[in-house]
Amino acid sequence: MSEHKAIIRWARTGPDFVKGKYTREHSWTFDGGLTVPASSSPSVVPAPWSNATGVDPEEAFVASISSCHMLTFVWLASRAGFIADSYEDEAVGSMSKNERGVPWVSAVILRPRIVWGGEKTPAPADLDRLHHAAHEQCFIANSIKTAVTVEAPLNS
Repeated sequence: MSEHKAIIRWARTGPDFVKGKYTREHSWTFDGGLTVPASSSPSVVPAPWSNATGVDPEEAFVASISSCHMLTFVWLASRAGFIADSYEDEAVGSMSKNERGVPWVSAVILRPRIVWGGEKTPAPADLDRLHHAAHEQCFIANSIKTAVTVEAPLNS
């Protein structure tokens, strides 16, 4: 079907690698040419070995889920004859330990706020149906075992 590529670049900058004293800062370069600064999360690796201004993998995972849901949702809304003017989501991912004691992103809560235009606006049942269908059709949601919940306001 299709391939999606990212180039990840990291280089050691100090002499204490075997002691764990090395930077986790790196970059992600995507196929469109955009390069994003990345790092481990400061909640996993404290500064100065991480950099809170870089995107960490856990944040990127949550953003990927939210972005895919949004793209699928607005497409489905357009097909249903609803006009979405804007969509904003404050998604939150939670980590816990799995049965082997390994941390993982076990749950993501999506909290979309949608502003509707036009004369036809979705009823709460329409929103539930659209969010459910978006989750069922989202490529990322179909690729993960993380529990994804939508907590959309009823009058969004």
